[in-house]
Amino acid sequence: MVNIGDLKSLANSIQAVASPFRAYLSDLHAKYKPLNTGKVADYIPELTQARPEWFGICVVTTDGRVFDVGDCDQVFTIQSISKAFVYGLALEDHGREYVNSKVSVEPTGEAFNAIVLDEKTNRPYNPMVNAGAIATTDLIKGDSATDRLKRILDMFLRYTGRKEIDINVPVFLSEKATGHRNRAISYLMLNFGMVTDRIDETLDLYFQQCSILISARDLAMMSATLANGGVNPITGDRAIDEHYVQDVISVMLTCGMYDYSGEWAYRVGMPAKSGVGGGITAVVPGKLGIGTFSPLLDEKGNSVRGIKACEDLSRDFGLHLFNVAKAERDLYDWIESRDVPDGW
Repeated sequence: MVNIGDLKSLANSIQAVASPFRAYLSDLHAKYKPLNTGKVADYIPELTQARPEWFGICVVTTDGRVFDVGDCDQVFTIQSISKAFVYGLALEDHGREYVNSKVSVEPTGEAFNAIVLDEKTNRPYNPMVNAGAIATTDLIKGDSATDRLKRILDMFLRYTGRKEIDINVPVFLSEKATGHRNRAISYLMLNFGMVTDRIDETLDLYFQQCSILISARDLAMMSATLANGGVNPITGDRAIDEHYVQDVISVMLTCGMYDYSGEWAYRVGMPAKSGVGGGITAVVPGKLGIGTFSPLLDEKGNSVRGIKACEDLSRDFGLHLFNVAKAERDLYDWIESRDVPDGW
């Protein structure tokens, strides 16, 4: 596998010449760095260790260029962002129709940890809420718990281009010790035949996938991989079958930002997934991926600074999926140019 660290260093040294897009990101970071509203997640005790001042923004294009500013190397636990990518693995394991028989794709408007299933089908509403994510994780194939975990970790290696992926064991144990609500959800789904009876194994796997350590740069690379049809833009490794990319990013757009998803689709218009660790990953199909990290969360569990940064990027460069107006700035002019464009 290509060493992503070496390639990134080379790419960054090439781009170090006055890049207006890098300058734009620096200004964007400076604009929202002083924003101290929100609070660090505390319902999982270990998450309270995050420092409120951490803030990073990274953009990776589908041709492999990396632009980052701030705390983009700071690792944190992926949490709910893992749901989107594990959903993709479940689709590869079983196909669209079978997965859909166990997990729907409808937005709920409910909190991510709501104990609620569709009244008609008894399915969890979508794979981005806890109920749907647990059902999705239950679908991951493997001969043992270790084999199933290895398959998930290998998938994240392909998305990030890393040589190794670590799990934050204290966070995993903290989630396991306090995960009573997720156990209740699991047994309710078992009653309706939505999950198998290996509840403890699947919950351990779910808590471990949420405890994977990533960075804002990793999140940008992961979303750039989806934007690139499932192929990592730097390593060239395929992370997901191209036939399932549209499934993953469609559900990200409609359900990926908890019960803020409708507002996000309206204001930002990029398929995205957030996590209570403070990360947001956003996809601009065919163009780029965005990763942000700031652990200060709003009341819905989304990163306050991350939302603001994505709002500005979407508006300034016309990245909203349904934008038909001329963007304030042409993204590729800014990325390609070595000089400051007029109006900078």
